[in-house]
Amino acid sequence: MKKLNLENFRKNKRLLKRFFPYLKKHRVMMYIDLFCASLTTAGEIVLPLIVRRITNAGVASDGSLTLKLIIETVLLYLLMRVIDALANYYMATQGHFMGTKIETDMRNDLFSHLQNLSFSYYDNTKIGQLMSRLTSDLFDITEFAHHMPEEILITLIKIVACFAIFASMNIWLALIVFAAMPFMFIFTKKSRVKMKEAFKESRFRVGEINAQAEDSLLGIRVVKSFANEDIERKKFADNAHIYYDVKTKSYRYMGKFHTTVRLFDGVMYIISVGVGAFFMSRGLTTAGDFTASLLMVTTLVGSVRRLIEFSEQFNRGITGIDRFSEVMDVAAEAGSDGSGKDMTDVRGDIEFRDVSFKYEGTDKYVFEHLDLTVESGKTVAVVGPSGAGKTTICNLIPRFYMYTSGEIFLDGNDINTLSLRSLRNAIGVVQQDVYLFSGSVRDNICYGKTDATDEEIKEAARLAGADEFISELADGYDTYIGERGIKLSGGQKQRISIARVFLKNPPVLILDEATSSLDNESERLVQQSLDELAKGRTTLVIAHRLTTIKNADKILVLTEDGVVEQGTHKELIEKGGVYSELYSLYTI
Repeated sequence: MKKLNLENFRKNKRLLKRFFPYLKKHRVMMYIDLFCASLTTAGEIVLPLIVRRITNAGVASDGSLTLKLIIETVLLYLLMRVIDALANYYMATQGHFMGTKIETDMRNDLFSHLQNLSFSYYDNTKIGQLMSRLTSDLFDITEFAHHMPEEILITLIKIVACFAIFASMNIWLALIVFAAMPFMFIFTKKSRVKMKEAFKESRFRVGEINAQAEDSLLGIRVVKSFANEDIERKKFADNAHIYYDVKTKSYRYMGKFHTTVRLFDGVMYIISVGVGAFFMSRGLTTAGDFTASLLMVTTLVGSVRRLIEFSEQFNRGITGIDRFSEVMDVAAEAGSDGSGKDMTDVRGDIEFRDVSFKYEGTDKYVFEHLDLTVESGKTVAVVGPSGAGKTTICNLIPRFYMYTSGEIFLDGNDINTLSLRSLRNAIGVVQQDVYLFSGSVRDNICYGKTDATDEEIKEAARLAGADEFISELADGYDTYIGERGIKLSGGQKQRISIARVFLKNPPVLILDEATSSLDNESERLVQQSLDELAKGRTTLVIAHRLTTIKNADKILVLTEDGVVEQGTHKELIEKGGVYSELYSLYTI
C-alpha cells in the first residue's frame, strides 16, 4: 500500500508539472485571483474576533460595550463584506475565465499534436476515444485550474490564522482541536483514491460510447440495408449500461467520502463545545473566547471540508490531465516539427533500395528487400494479388508509415532527411476511398491550395472533368455536399478529389486504385481526368483493373516474392508469365 501511495504521489506530481506551464501562462490573472481569495478569507477570520470583542465587552462590568464600539465594529465589518463581495465577484468571473483559457490552450495543443501523429497511431485508436479526450476530458480543467491554487491558499491562511488565534485564546483547546484534523484526511483517503480510479474509468467509458455511436451512425446506411437497427441498439445499450455501473460505483465512493467528512465535522464541533465548556467552567477561558472558538471551529472545519471536498474536483481534473498527457506523450511523426531539408524544383525520380516493411505489433513482413525505380515524368503501374503490398508502397513514399529497413530516395535525397511538409507538398495522392469534408464543393477543391482564386478552382475542376456537373448543382461551387460528400455520386466525389490534386499541382502523383469502385461510365470519365492529371508528372499507379494501365511506361508485378516481372503491357503479355495470367483472368 505504501508503495502504491508513493507511485500515486509521483504520478500526480508529474501530471501537475505537466499542467503548471499552462497555469504560468496566465499567472497575472492567477495572482490577482489569489489576492482576492486572501481578502475573502480575511473577512471570514475577522468575524470570530469581532464576536469575541463584543461578547467580552458585554459581559464585563465596566460598561465597555458602548454605542460607539458597536457602530465602529458594524461599519468595519460591513466594509470588509463589501470588499469580500467585490473580491468574490472577480474570483467567480475572471478566475473562471482563466480556467477556460487554460482549458482552451490545452485543447488546442492536443488537437495540434493529433495532427502530427502517424498513421500507425490512428490504426490502433478509436476516433470516439480521441473525441472524448478533446471534449469532455478537459471540461473539468476549468474548475481545477481555477480552484486548485485558491483552495490551497485559502486553507493554508485559515489553518495558520485559526491556530494563531486559538493559541492566543487557549493553547490547549487549539492543540486538541487541531489534533483531530489529520484523522479526517486519513479516514477519507481510501474513498478519494477509489473516486479517482472510478473517474478515469468513467472517462474511458464515455470514449467507448462515443466510438460506438460514431461507428454506428457513420455506417447507418449499412445498418439499415441489413435491417440491423436492433443489433446497434443493443450494442449501444450494453455500453451505456457499463457506463452506468461505473458511474454508480463512483457515486458510492463519493457518498462514503461525504459521509465521513460530515461525521468528522460533528466530532470537531462537539470536541470544541465540550472542551471549551470545561475550560470555561474552570475559569480557563472567557465567554468571549468560548464563543469565538466555536465560530473559529466553524471557519476551520469549513476550510478543511472545502479542501477535502476539493479532492473530488482534484481527482476529476487530474484524470483529465492524465488522459491529456497520455496522448501528448505519444511520439509525433519524425519531421513533423519542421526539421529536415526543404526540397525545391522536384523532378520526381523515386527509388526503393532493399526496402522491407512490417506493421507495428506484427512479425510478418508485408514485403522484403524491395527494389523499385520510377523515373521522372514516367508512369509506372504496380499490379499483383491482394496482400502483396501495393498500397503499402504508396504509403511509404510520403512517409505515412516508416519502412522497417532499406532506403527510399526522391531525386537522390533520402526521404528521411526531408521535411514532411516539403515531401508531402511534392506528392499528390488519389485514392479509392475518397474523403470529402463537410462543406461546399469550393471548400473541398481549394483544400489543395487554400489561397486559390475562383479562376484557379474552376480551371482545376475543368481539367478534372468536374466543372460541367458542378455548374448544374443548385448553388454551383457553393453547393453544400453533406457529410463526407454524401449528396454526390461516387464518380462526382472522385472527380472533385482529382480537381483538388490538379489545384495542388504536385510533380509526383500516386493513384491508388482510384477507379476500382466506380461503375463503367464513371470509370471512363474519371480515367480521362486521371490521364490528363498524369501528363508531365511522375506517376505511380496501383490498379486492379488492368485495362486502365495498358499505356503505362512500365508495369511491375509484385507478389510475396517481391517484383517478379517488369516491362510494358505488350512485353509482359508476350512473356506469358504472372502478368499475362492475371490479365487473362481479368478479361475472361
